[in-house]
Amino acid sequence: MADEDIQGIPEPEGASDIIETDYEIGQDNVEGSVGPFGFDIHNPVFLISGLAIVAFVFYTLALPEQAGSVFSWLFSAVTKGFDWFFLGAANIFVIFCLILIVTPAGSVRLGGTDATPDYTYLGWFAMLFAAGMGIGLMFYGVSEPMSHFSSSLGGTAVENGVRTDWAPLGAAEGNEEAAIRLGMAATIFHWGLHPWAIYAVVALALALFSYNKGLPLTIRSAFYPILGDRVWGWWGHIIDTLAVFATLFGLATSLGFGATQANAGLNELFGIPINNTVEVLLISGITAVALISVLRGLDGGVKVLSEINMGLALLLLLFVLFAGPTLAILTGFVDYLGAYLVNLPALSNPVGREDVNFMQGWTSFYWAWWISWSPFVGMFIARVSRGRTVREFVICVLLIPSMVCVLWMSVFGGVAIQQVVLDGYTAAQEADLPLQLFKMLDQLPLTQITSLIGIVLVIVFFVTSSDSGSLVIDTITAGGKVDAPVPQRVFWCVFEGAVAIVLLLSAGGLQSLQSMVISTGLPFTVVLLLMCWAIWRGLMAERRET
Repeated sequence: MADEDIQGIPEPEGASDIIETDYEIGQDNVEGSVGPFGFDIHNPVFLISGLAIVAFVFYTLALPEQAGSVFSWLFSAVTKGFDWFFLGAANIFVIFCLILIVTPAGSVRLGGTDATPDYTYLGWFAMLFAAGMGIGLMFYGVSEPMSHFSSSLGGTAVENGVRTDWAPLGAAEGNEEAAIRLGMAATIFHWGLHPWAIYAVVALALALFSYNKGLPLTIRSAFYPILGDRVWGWWGHIIDTLAVFATLFGLATSLGFGATQANAGLNELFGIPINNTVEVLLISGITAVALISVLRGLDGGVKVLSEINMGLALLLLLFVLFAGPTLAILTGFVDYLGAYLVNLPALSNPVGREDVNFMQGWTSFYWAWWISWSPFVGMFIARVSRGRTVREFVICVLLIPSMVCVLWMSVFGGVAIQQVVLDGYTAAQEADLPLQLFKMLDQLPLTQITSLIGIVLVIVFFVTSSDSGSLVIDTITAGGKVDAPVPQRVFWCVFEGAVAIVLLLSAGGLQSLQSMVISTGLPFTVVLLLMCWAIWRGLMAERRET
């Protein structure tokens, strides 16, 4: 997930220039107006999304039990009724990206034929790496490989009170080696090509229509080839409002996961109790830190903090790699990739599946989560990719972050599984999901230090996610402006934390977070499918002009 602070990225030279184009920007619609509280009101987008979020927070606080029931119903209805749609759409995004690589459309250069990259390959790869890191990898790095390993080992398992079937890959039925390969293949499926194809589609749309056509850096701009000037009217308002909802609930879900994992780590390390009060205090405190960063401008604050965080993540990765069974992990990395490619058709098949809990509870949720994060990650990637050809862009965005995610899962998940297989240590396997990372670290040297680093990583990823997410939502509601008033960004920063808190306090807890992200991800999936068509038309127009 993207956690690098977007404000901290230097504006690429010439990126703000408006390139000559026949696309006319409706300036009356883009500029908006400044309201009495310092808000840059972009027609109805800010008002509709802002008022809806305020109403949502008060409703969930006032009626937590009723809200929890509604969220539970939403999760069940959407995952059961539209699991095929999420899987099919994600497959389309991967196929679309592969088509861009092998067709002449891949030769189009982002920024125009004379544009040159603003960053070296090494710098660009580092920022793509930053986009791939986040709370999700910290939360699921141990727990997901362990869950799928346990499921495939016994054929079925119980996770969060429900039975998990293992039909897509076939149960290993007691064969530990096969169970490891199946479990890791399923994990890589959720962190490999499919999510990064989702991010690549949004990032490419933002970069193409901003750098090549001079349109505002907002989601509606991608639909100019389809809607024409109507994109500056209500159709555009609806698209941007959906993007705001998807991003906000995607961020809230990550913040909720981060709070539960930080609470679990503090309990393991210092005996701090695990309860809603501690989690609310964590979210409130970290949101306050993000808020201070927003007010200070962040250039020397969260940017430095993000760099330190990435360094700590790399150190923790290397420590776990070399403190664990290093040779087995490195050998497994290649083996797991092979297992992923072999089993990819079965995992991505959207019809005739028997593994309904895996398909709905894991895959459908993940695809909706990635889709809801796509405006956030997409804007980050677009901002650093000017000057690349479409072919170069798609290949690197698909492969570089995917390899980082695979390596992370192979190291953390591989060590935890080897502890079970080689040492008979099952504490991580039996622990709740937020605690499994820390139980795995218990078996390695320097436990107190590495666990503390893990907590710090979760918290700082939390801070940078909140701040950068505020910037992205702020940019969308301000019609693509990157310099909207600070009070507006403060508003979004505060309400990101508030949404995460009220969802955790509702009767459903973490399931409420999952319910809202999958519900808002559903309509935004339609937006992304249409975006593929718009990108293709935009690329064809670029080729005709050159």
